[in-house]
Amino acid sequence: MNNIFKFVFFLALFAPLGTYAKSAMPTNTPLPKVASFEISGWIPYWRMATGTADALTHLNTFTEINPFGYTVKKDGSLFDALPVDAPQWQILMNSARIEKVRVIPTIMWSNTEAIDRVMKSKKLRTAHIKEIVAVVKKNNFDGIDIDYEGKKAETRPYFSAFLKELYAAMGKKWVMCTIEARTPLNDRFDVIPKDVEFANDYVVINKYCDRVRIMAYDQQAIDLRLNAMAPGPYAPVADPKWVEKVITLTAKSIAKKKIVIGIPTYGYEYEVTPLIYGYRYDRLWAFNSRYGIELAQQNGVRPERNMAGELSFQYPIPSPGLTPTQTPEPIPSNQEFASVLSFVEPESSATTSLIKNILFPATTTPFRLLWWSDAQAIKDKVELAKKLGVRGVAIFKIDGGEDPAMWDVLKAAK
Repeated sequence: MNNIFKFVFFLALFAPLGTYAKSAMPTNTPLPKVASFEISGWIPYWRMATGTADALTHLNTFTEINPFGYTVKKDGSLFDALPVDAPQWQILMNSARIEKVRVIPTIMWSNTEAIDRVMKSKKLRTAHIKEIVAVVKKNNFDGIDIDYEGKKAETRPYFSAFLKELYAAMGKKWVMCTIEARTPLNDRFDVIPKDVEFANDYVVINKYCDRVRIMAYDQQAIDLRLNAMAPGPYAPVADPKWVEKVITLTAKSIAKKKIVIGIPTYGYEYEVTPLIYGYRYDRLWAFNSRYGIELAQQNGVRPERNMAGELSFQYPIPSPGLTPTQTPEPIPSNQEFASVLSFVEPESSATTSLIKNILFPATTTPFRLLWWSDAQAIKDKVELAKKLGVRGVAIFKIDGGEDPAMWDVLKAAK
């Protein structure tokens, strides 16, 4: 995910065209907690101390925990960014096994070219699978979570082959798949292009993934219909109305008993420039809820519940020297990833131009906008998951920075 990006609103006229198990439960580990509604969460390696402590305190909330994680080098070999043998991880994972909570780490990979090269090579793909299986067995994990983002459409058949081969090689261990949200085309385009292709084959994913976690966040510019309805600035992390569209579409190809809705705990700060038509949003940084609350207090502003059911507020751009200190981000920047793995991920296609049909006064006076997900926004998505009848929810991220009231929401959901 990119550290900073820009996206611009234009007129529509200018728009560009009971618990499911695999076949038997994983061997050599306790049976996972039985739950009709599952709750899982990603614990990021870059916030290991606070993340593992937070998860340990609330361990009985989870059906599954996902140490995030492993990454992949250009040659397809794994890099343990946790690292898994750190005392904090070992304490958390051992406690989870005692509580019969699944321990399934995530492999996150977003190097488009490297994914394509490794997936297309039978030799490299086989070696990649062999290493994944070896890591799962060595560490007695309950399975693995595959989060390979930014793939090319032409990579699709090879990624599908990878999932099929991995599923067979994993035996009784779990194979979880985390994939990007897919917005219905009529909500994404005013004129649907004839050559739209996708990198994920939902039919294959449904067949070879025991759970399918939909990253239903970082919505921002993707839904033209909701953008047009907004009476003012609209930069949602995850509007429930959009999430419902995404899951309804997904459920046409993927069984609801496998679908898990990813829920965000963070937000973004933007510098917003009003245009004659719409706004330009320059994303500055990501933040946790405490930063938003404290900054609102400093500026004498009360955050309001916006049309996406999240919190937001505006304030004037600070004078030089008074710009708020940047807080830890939910995911590292490209530069931080590159320093470890020597790659730079591609810009997300979800950050393209956004269409808006509402006329705004012409002005060049920019302002700051904060928009984030708090406990109430999380509750809305949990209730939506139950309404839609999917398997459960996955929280991104558990790092000690989320709205503390979230835990009451999750405990009530079980």
